[in-house]
Amino acid sequence: MRAVNRKLPLGIDSFTKIQQEKFYYVDKTAFIRELLSTWGEVNLFTRPRRFGKTLNMDMLKTFFEIGTDPSLFEGLAISKEKELCEKYMGRFPVISISLKSVDGSTFEDALAKMSITIRREARRFQFLMDSDRLSEIDREALKPLYAQEISREIQQESLMILSEMLYKHYGQKVIILLDEYDVPLEKAYQNGYYDEIVNHIRSMFEMALKTNDFLFFAVLTGCLRISKESIFTGLNNFKVYSISDARYDEYFGFTDCEVKQLLADYDMEAKYNEVKEWYNGYRFGQASVYCPWDVLNYVSDHLAEPDGEPQLYWANSSGNAIIRDMIEQATGTVRAEIETLVSGENVVKEIVPEMTYHDLDAEDNDDKMRYLWSMLYNTGYLTETEAGEGRWKSLAIPNREVKMIFEQQILRWFSRIIKSDSGKLRNFCLAVKEGNAEEMQQSLNDFLRKSISVRDSAVRKGRKESFYHGLIVGMLGSEDEWIVRSNPETGNGYSDILVEIPEEKTGCIIEVKYAENAAFDKACEEAMEQIVDKNYMEKLRLDGISTIHAYGIACWMKECRIRHRCFLD
Repeated sequence: MRAVNRKLPLGIDSFTKIQQEKFYYVDKTAFIRELLSTWGEVNLFTRPRRFGKTLNMDMLKTFFEIGTDPSLFEGLAISKEKELCEKYMGRFPVISISLKSVDGSTFEDALAKMSITIRREARRFQFLMDSDRLSEIDREALKPLYAQEISREIQQESLMILSEMLYKHYGQKVIILLDEYDVPLEKAYQNGYYDEIVNHIRSMFEMALKTNDFLFFAVLTGCLRISKESIFTGLNNFKVYSISDARYDEYFGFTDCEVKQLLADYDMEAKYNEVKEWYNGYRFGQASVYCPWDVLNYVSDHLAEPDGEPQLYWANSSGNAIIRDMIEQATGTVRAEIETLVSGENVVKEIVPEMTYHDLDAEDNDDKMRYLWSMLYNTGYLTETEAGEGRWKSLAIPNREVKMIFEQQILRWFSRIIKSDSGKLRNFCLAVKEGNAEEMQQSLNDFLRKSISVRDSAVRKGRKESFYHGLIVGMLGSEDEWIVRSNPETGNGYSDILVEIPEEKTGCIIEVKYAENAAFDKACEEAMEQIVDKNYMEKLRLDGISTIHAYGIACWMKECRIRHRCFLD
């Protein structure tokens, strides 16, 4: 085993900081070589959030920018390319802007954020105001870029102005890096000023990327490939590399070899299978990759707490609010297909390579659903099961983390349905309180048959039990005066569900089992034996509960069986 003392770069997107302060770095510098060898004047890379786009862009900036420190790349893959480094390293002025923070509730708010973004980058080049290679007229053109509020017209010219002045100062064409180019579009769509921001960014891009004689090349990143007619009008030398393309497939995200090495470096090889189950499964081109954000957070947490449970790191950091809204409003057919995906099966869908946010409002339902599945695919909620050609793709949930996101969504749908049928929900809770296992079983089966389409799958038994567990907790939670605990410590272990009804000195213990191959009786017996053997009643007795109902619930697909025992003090 080989341990390292390097810190993990959680949330750090600065390549220079990672190298100077000796953070752990998964070497992606071969990306530079491939970018130069395939050569496109304008290059767009689309990947889901948290897959290393911003760090790669900063790595490009650090490599190409005039005045860079070559020692930052010592020992990395690109340092072996001696001729390439001699020709390109530290040879170019670089304009590097992230549009990630360009948002707001109005178009004016977004323009103000764009002003801040442009001004911050322009300040890096204040030396141009004193350059003897610029005329007084040139310097006057630069001044508006330092204003507190940069006008809409100057914003649209800003990248072009900086390019020209940098070229005049250095005598070298400019590299432009635009990170998260589609974030302003998403925010604008959510807040009702989409057309205005599209027109604004289109004008900016036309001047910077289409009619810019001072441009060497440009790289853009984002989650979605926005329609060329919408943003990139007239760009002839425009290359797009999406998650379907084999080229560059290993440069965004961690490969299996990289994850194995990372785990070995921190003496965590034993965690490999768990990491793979939770965070692997994305197919980019020909490569199977992990989400870097997930893996780094997992390693960091497990260094502090080796026996801790994996967490939903990507899910809790993702900003895809539109996706969540679209899923929430999905039709019954889409809900059924999502449940199919959760069960471990695939769905075959037509993926639209280019789109605009207006497409999400398509009147034709078939078109709208095509865009939904395309969004789910491009933003990392679904992945292609095998490399294929054409627009039709076999899609699956990539890993356990994303599966839990969809399971939580199904639970929300289920909760919405059962709350709309308050009479039957009340009957279920009354049966629980009174020890009426027959009525309880009938009510739960009725909800299962009407509300969800649970299929058997290769998912671990514990995960299947957890799904039903969540459904039952949601139903019991409708009783405001009840105390409902999930997985509380009771007796000699942890019961699934513990319910206290203080006013009536009544309590309930519920143990949920998954009935493999419909072996209901066996599963019910195991549940009841566990309740007694581990003395789950103890917590309720200590709380002064005199009537305790114990339920062993066995579930399989869309059916359940319930066994009951009553304990009286």
